Amino acid sequence: MQRNTFLKLSAALAAGLALSAPALAQTKTINIAGLADFAGPYANVMPEMAGARAAVFEWWNKEVGSKLNAQIAVKTYDTRYDVAQTSSLWPGIKAELKPVVVLGLGGSDAAALQQRLPEDKIPMLLATATYGFGWKPNQWALNLRPTYAHEAGAFIEWYRATKLEGKRPVKVGIITSEATPAYADQAKGLQSYAKAHPDKATFVEAIWTEVQPTDITLPVRRLANAGTDVIVIQTNTAQAVATKRALQALGKNIPIVLSLHNGLAASSKALGSPNGFAGDYEAGAIADASDSDTPARRFYRMLQEKYGLKSGWNAMTIMGLAQSMAAARAIEHTIKSQGADKVTGQTVYDTLMKTKFTSAELMGIMAGMDFSPENPFPTASSKLNIVTMKEDGKVVRAAGDIPMPTVPKW
Repeated sequence: MQRNTFLKLSAALAAGLALSAPALAQTKTINIAGLADFAGPYANVMPEMAGARAAVFEWWNKEVGSKLNAQIAVKTYDTRYDVAQTSSLWPGIKAELKPVVVLGLGGSDAAALQQRLPEDKIPMLLATATYGFGWKPNQWALNLRPTYAHEAGAFIEWYRATKLEGKRPVKVGIITSEATPAYADQAKGLQSYAKAHPDKATFVEAIWTEVQPTDITLPVRRLANAGTDVIVIQTNTAQAVATKRALQALGKNIPIVLSLHNGLAASSKALGSPNGFAGDYEAGAIADASDSDTPARRFYRMLQEKYGLKSGWNAMTIMGLAQSMAAARAIEHTIKSQGADKVTGQTVYDTLMKTKFTSAELMGIMAGMDFSPENPFPTASSKLNIVTMKEDGKVVRAAGDIPMPTVPKW
């Protein structure tokens, strides 16, 4: 009797192990590479983006991936926002990790990998706006926002209508650098917009300076003397701080328009003053970092409460949320349509090309996401949001859901 009982228990245990082993084996780990800058011009704000990326994947793994027998693993590589460093690291990243998606930081990554990714069959998602040199068909370096010129142009049209009452073109200047292709491209794009819309914008001058300038008072004086209405800075916090200090030294109050990665909160922090950029603006085709109770803000709070997100509510964090959510949803759609074992760079790219992601899917972080082989950025869903900083340092929404203008390719 004891022997029969032992045999039955052994058989049941063996059957249980036979059932559990395949179940465990079915959990698929899907690798993503995250490119970062902890030692270059974005070192002071990179932890915000990195924290947001990690929290989204932790949330997805528990709430979504566990039900699909899949888990996303992200490994971060410090490229120092340097084209040569990114190019040097890429072969090793590809061989070691075999990622199905790359989360890029910005223009240096796009410049380094744009030509390689189609051959490697690995898509890259960037939460920055698009660069002119990336606005080509059949790209695998995909931006979640339209070009910097589209965003600047949408802001200019709003500023002209609301601040100048549409009476004359906005006189606009830009601070940038020839040190990276992305920075130089921003000036070219703004010039392309102004040339196409002379009734809305007059391009005053592009101030070419270092990536991390010390004193640019003299060139900023030229912008002030020319009657510039707004100064566009879509590069980094160092150039924003240098421009603000120059304006303070000159006693001028020309509004600065920042992009998301060098936004109001980050630039004020770098300036050493919580309200250092009061009266200035931050604009981008993504959820804004105001205190408004939005779906994106509620999702952020949930990540704080349940998944230990430490990053502050700012543009850099939102960009990290956006690109990781876009990657997670693309992987999720691919799993649901083809199975976890079929998730490759190619299948994820195919999903990105054929799927129209809704704002609800993206937790309100973006108005939507749709790509096509002709345009490496959302073509139908992009809307601009604008925030400004008050004297008490509070960031509030100035305008939202502004349509994108037409901008000729340059």
